[in-house]
Order: sequence, then C-alpha cells, then structure tokens
Amino acid sequence: MHASPSRLLRLRTALASASLGVALVGCDGGRTPPADSSAATPDVAAAPLPAPIEGLKVPESVRYDPALDAYFISNIDGVPSKKDNNGYIVRVDAANPAVQIVLVRGGERGTTLHAPKGMVIIGDTIWVADIDAVRAFDKNTGTLVSVVEMSGMGATFLNDVAVGGDGAIYITDTGVRFSDTGEMSHPGKDRIFVIRGRSASVAFASDSLLTNPNGIAWDAANDRFLLAPFGSPNLSAWKPGDKSVTTIATGPGGFDGLEVLADGRALVTSWADSSINILDGDKLVRLAGGLEAPADIGVDTKRSLVAVPLFNQGKVQYLAIPPK
Repeated sequence: MHASPSRLLRLRTALASASLGVALVGCDGGRTPPADSSAATPDVAAAPLPAPIEGLKVPESVRYDPALDAYFISNIDGVPSKKDNNGYIVRVDAANPAVQIVLVRGGERGTTLHAPKGMVIIGDTIWVADIDAVRAFDKNTGTLVSVVEMSGMGATFLNDVAVGGDGAIYITDTGVRFSDTGEMSHPGKDRIFVIRGRSASVAFASDSLLTNPNGIAWDAANDRFLLAPFGSPNLSAWKPGDKSVTTIATGPGGFDGLEVLADGRALVTSWADSSINILDGDKLVRLAGGLEAPADIGVDTKRSLVAVPLFNQGKVQYLAIPPK
C-alpha cells in the first residue's frame, strides 16, 4: 500500500475508535494530512442549507430514497473491522431531518449488523456491506430479508455497493483489516464481488489495478462502473467482464464516496485533502474543502443536495450541487 492512504486509513480508525477510549498509533508512524485551510467551512457559496444531522456514531454511508423522501445513514459505531454487533442504520426524514428513526440495530430483534458501510436501495430493500457479508433489510420495517455470507470467499473489508446495468449488485473489497486496537493489515485481496440472485462471485480481482477499491458507482450513459480507490490518485472506469481498468482522471487520492449525477457528472470525496470534487468528463474540479474524513455520500435528487457523512465528527453535512 502507498504510505499516504495507509496513514489516512489509520486516521479513519483511530478517530472513529476515540469514542471507545482506544488510543491508536499510526501503523507507519507518520502523520495524516491536516484538514484543509478552509477549516470546517465549505469553500463554495450557496443558499442556506439544512442544518447538519448530528449525534451519529461513525457514519459511513448515506443513501437518499426519493420514494420515501428519506435518507438512510449507516453507522459503524466502533472499529470498522470489529464484529461487535452494534452497528445501525438510521432513517431520516429529508423534509424534516429532526425526525429520525433507527431502522436496524445490531443485537436487537435478532438482527446481526456489525460495521455497516456502503448501501444501495433496490425497491423496498436496502443492501448493506458488513465486513464479510452483505445484508438486506426491508426499508420500511427494518426486517431482515436476506444475508449473503462471503467470508468463505475471503472477503475482508466489503466497502461500497452499487447496482450495475445488468441488475446485479457489485461490492468493493478494500482488502484491509483493523484489529480491536486499530492496527491495520492487508490480509485480503483488492476485489470487486458481484451478487446475482443470492449467490456471490468474484467479478474482478487485482491489487495492482484496483489499489484498495473504495467507491463504486454505475455510469449508465457509458455502460460502465466508475471506481474511486483509496490507495491511488487515479479515478478509473471498469466494465464487467474486463480484466483491466481505464484511468479517467487524476486527483488528490484517498477517495471514498462516489456518485454519478443525472447530468453525467460525478461527485467524489477525498480524505487526502478533506474535499469533495466534481468529475466532468476527464476533469476533476474541487467543489468544497474543509470536510474532515468525508465518507460515502448520498445525492438528494429532489433538492439538488449532496449529503456528506463526516466519519470522524459523527454528523452528516449538506452541500448544494451546482448546475452544469
């Protein structure tokens, strides 16, 4: 792994675990890049935005559901690799964010949910990555619908989830693991899994080409996936069945959340410089900075907003999406 992404991953776990009273030391002894000079204030001018959603516990992913006009937010609540069964998903009324309901919580109603990360909504079902399994819940009731166990396939750090043009579910595996005290290793392989029906298989594997794959999003206009690796400054494109990727833009690296907009542009977050950026063709343009540890974003299509989970701060912050 590259040194800089390693330090960023170390910061991600250390600060997330601070609420547990765990003092963690970077595995490479280095310091993580400081937050942007813009501090906590985004550097874009916009109309008044909704107040941040506060009181979360290591929020990793946001998904907006236009059918319910609601946000679903996954919360790790601890170390990202620990099977502690205390992760949860909260549903937030997008029109009135003060109205929040814990939809799913590990350890309650017989539910297992350890460290939920990326999510995708298909109809009435939320599919969520959870370390080495993908779990599906009814978005209205929180009832468990299905579990696809992938530990037997060597899944290590299932991260982001997206639906492809074929209707199958694709999941990135970053390949890393964190101990309870925060020591990071890379025992797994950098891979993209696919679930068809209720069966999982490896769609693509390559440590050198995927480089700690994190964000994944379907680019319908070009019949391909966009990939945002944590371990490389290169955003890439990949088509299912291909054995290689194509670099489409270069940026700060340390990428996490990735979403394709209806107008063909894409949004991507970076831990390397605490930013969110717009990808337009092969150009990556900074939208805002001062966003410490910005994780897996959700796009509110009704209000033209992007909801950014701030992993270390326990909140979700909004930004306006500028017109093309």
